Amino acid sequence: MSTKEVLNFDHIVVGSGLAGLFTALQLSKLGSVAVITKRSVDEANTKYAQGGIACVMDTKQDSFDEHLRDTMVAGDHLCKENIVKTIVENGPAAIKELIDLGAHFTTRGEMGHQQDVGDFDLGREGGHTQRRVLHSGDITGEEVEKILIKACRANPNIKIFEYHIAIDLITSGRLGWMGEDCVLGTYVLDIRHNIVKTVTSMSITIATGGTGKVYLYTSNPDIASGDGIAMCSRAHVPIANMEFLQFHPTILYHPKVKSFLISEAVRGEGAILKRLDAKGNLVEFMDQYHKMASLAPRDIVARAIDNELKRIGQPCAFLDIRHKKEEFLKRRFPNIFGKCLEVGINMAKDPIPVVPAAHYCCGGVKTDINGFTGLAGLYAVGEVASTGLHGANRLASNSLLEALVIAKFAAKDIKSKMKKFSDERPSGKIPTWRSGNATNSDELVVIAHNWDEIRRFMWDYVGIFRTNKRLERAKNRIKNIRSEIEKYYWDFLITPDLVELRNIATVAEIIIDSAMSRKESRGLHFNADYPQREPKMDYVDTIIQEPYT
Repeated sequence: MSTKEVLNFDHIVVGSGLAGLFTALQLSKLGSVAVITKRSVDEANTKYAQGGIACVMDTKQDSFDEHLRDTMVAGDHLCKENIVKTIVENGPAAIKELIDLGAHFTTRGEMGHQQDVGDFDLGREGGHTQRRVLHSGDITGEEVEKILIKACRANPNIKIFEYHIAIDLITSGRLGWMGEDCVLGTYVLDIRHNIVKTVTSMSITIATGGTGKVYLYTSNPDIASGDGIAMCSRAHVPIANMEFLQFHPTILYHPKVKSFLISEAVRGEGAILKRLDAKGNLVEFMDQYHKMASLAPRDIVARAIDNELKRIGQPCAFLDIRHKKEEFLKRRFPNIFGKCLEVGINMAKDPIPVVPAAHYCCGGVKTDINGFTGLAGLYAVGEVASTGLHGANRLASNSLLEALVIAKFAAKDIKSKMKKFSDERPSGKIPTWRSGNATNSDELVVIAHNWDEIRRFMWDYVGIFRTNKRLERAKNRIKNIRSEIEKYYWDFLITPDLVELRNIATVAEIIIDSAMSRKESRGLHFNADYPQREPKMDYVDTIIQEPYT
């Protein structure tokens, strides 16, 4: 394995979803940018985002205050109000920039409305009291990702490194250098050529997305292994509120389909959650759990489905939107309608079988409103970050809004600090990757076994429903597995699977520690040993730091 190649850029972005690519475009105005992505550039969580982007675009029917209030309520008042206000109010300008790049959002005219044909067709999702979700059919993420990739590829200051996986951050503190700790670069495995490259820069923005693959059942693609959170934790950067893992209530339940999301927008257009009763009839149940019934926030809906299925011993619940015309459903949800039809489900005639699955990480690398982590030169944007917007539960479609707004703020903050980063950067030579006495290993079964075991006990013990005893069991298991992985990691030459396994194990332990630290049931963190608290305006974060290793 070659380890000697060194590449130098002004800025590095790790990740190629909306957060990463939009940040790269902003930073390209300041200098050269390397985008590091471990699969093809379009393989990111963004690509699978169906619903849209929540933003106040119609001030006659909606307001920033209402969007703020809905966000606070959904987040169980753990959201930081000043952060929510800033992001919500800066949303329209960020959306305009996206549209200027060529992004198209569905209009009312395209949906067959005769009046206001030029206006956006705003959708509504769970937790929203108004229609404020911009969408491009039901493939919003795919549309946005396509536009951003095109813009980045056309930009001479941006170089995209596909099939390159970031291994670890290089910081002056971890190298033992004197002075303020700062980020210097990252070690990157070139998967296709089996080369570890040293990539240096003045700033690094982590935009690696979520952690869904830590759990057995997830809506996330295989790339969502929590890499950025794990790397930042090993660099001693604070990680906040990782107990708040959002389980999307409605993943298509079918043996021939893997991880396919049935967007919350389907419920926004009138779909009702139902279950089978003792006579085999479909009956509504969400009205027993929340005043908004099937449009309740995701944490409430996911727990309700989980509780109903366990109580009656059924494998899935059902979404019923058969009261809508087939023509409307095909036009509004072309992707979902087509995928369901592939497995014999016609949304206009058949109820859709659904189950909850791990979906979105509301915690992450703790940052300020500019995406700054506190470690000089290091920023985090998108799902990987914890800005304070989501609190204890994310309001539907707020994630892409946050990614757009914070990307712009981060680039502006980096611009203001570039001279400081340059002046205070240590002058020592950064060492290239050293594999020591590591050798090749053909024991892939060890990696596969640990990967499977972690994901299974995380689902069983640290899932939608938790107890202190389950968390203790999970903690004991992860301590042993992490010890085994660390030994394996240093004894053998690294592979992408080994890098991801190490990161999954790190993130799993952080989630467990965070869940054990919060002595209340709140939002997405439901521990049966603690009562559900009354809503209270406080901002107590759960902070976890990984020791230097």
